[in-house]
Amino acid sequence: MNRKARVLALYLPQFHPIPENDKWWGKGFTEWTNVGKAKPLFKGHYQPRVPADLGYYDLRMPEVREAQAEMAREAGIEGFCYWHYWFGGGKQLLERPFNEVLASGKPDFPFALAWGNHSWKTNTWTSGGKKLDAMMVEQQYLGEEDYRKHFEYVLPAFRDKRYITVDGKPLFLIFDPVAVPRDFVPFWRRLAQEAGLPGIHFVGYMQNCNNRPLKDAQGNDYTKGYFTTDEAGKYYDYVIKVLGFDAVASMGTWRAEICTKNRYWFALQRQLVYRLNLKVSNIYDYRKVMRNYYVPEDARENVYPSLLPQWDRSPRSGLNGIYHNSRPEYFKETMERALELVKDKQDEHKILFLKSWNEWAEGNYVEPDLRFGHGYLDAIRDTVLCK
Repeated sequence: MNRKARVLALYLPQFHPIPENDKWWGKGFTEWTNVGKAKPLFKGHYQPRVPADLGYYDLRMPEVREAQAEMAREAGIEGFCYWHYWFGGGKQLLERPFNEVLASGKPDFPFALAWGNHSWKTNTWTSGGKKLDAMMVEQQYLGEEDYRKHFEYVLPAFRDKRYITVDGKPLFLIFDPVAVPRDFVPFWRRLAQEAGLPGIHFVGYMQNCNNRPLKDAQGNDYTKGYFTTDEAGKYYDYVIKVLGFDAVASMGTWRAEICTKNRYWFALQRQLVYRLNLKVSNIYDYRKVMRNYYVPEDARENVYPSLLPQWDRSPRSGLNGIYHNSRPEYFKETMERALELVKDKQDEHKILFLKSWNEWAEGNYVEPDLRFGHGYLDAIRDTVLCK
């Protein structure tokens, strides 16, 4: 199958019950719990989102995973990038779907792993209409012994013939590269060599504007300030040159929202929501946001732009975070911009991270729903596959 780009779809495994979610949110909680109770919050607001072909599926069912892979393959998506949670000390969550994919050999569809290295707090979702902020599972970095256990856990995946590689090396995406201790990446590179692998292609997930200090090895600030919209290259350089990653998976939502409104409103809004747990109306027009989503630095060889089909976090967080008026034809415009950014790169590096395959409670998915059917999948196929 000839493609104009390598589309890798981020894949959420939050669609089966686990004891921890039963304890925190109630018996049987999955991503569908919030999706199903969503309501429209203003005129024309598309909620609730109702899945079509696959229904309210359970990822413990292999036939669901097979159907997802077939849909993705037909759309021209190269593979799934499964979110993987390792909190330290061997603590994992939501690992069953990927473990079964790995052990069974099915579906026969390429995959990679994305380490969601962030703590889980109750403010991830609303509860009874009130935002909470209690720690559920803390992300910990426990040193080389734990790094080795983590590596040994993912090594069978790296060796699987389906595993996605870049320049011959297994791709490993890290959600928050800035949080990872400086000794982690070189330690894993050494373990990979000892295991007979050609290396690891480390990719750091990074916004193209920033909300915290970035310091180099000498402790000097690497950038001018918070939420500036013209320093994307410095943020990318920080991940690659200072932290030692091979590439950046770029994300442009913060910058686009700042450009659509303004830097000061954006910073205030985040303080109100994340520090004070207040609900703040935060609604944007999808097309306006996407006009400011990419930056020229996304055309760099070692930067992999993202594709954002839709965005609506209201099932989780009320009015905070809604991109209104998203449609498949507008997503196709986004994809065409992204293809322009990667067209001159080496084929191995023409990577676009699709955010996401199935994050339904963030309105961030391309799976079929009752309103648009296969529209988003068709947009990918029509744009990415060579005619």
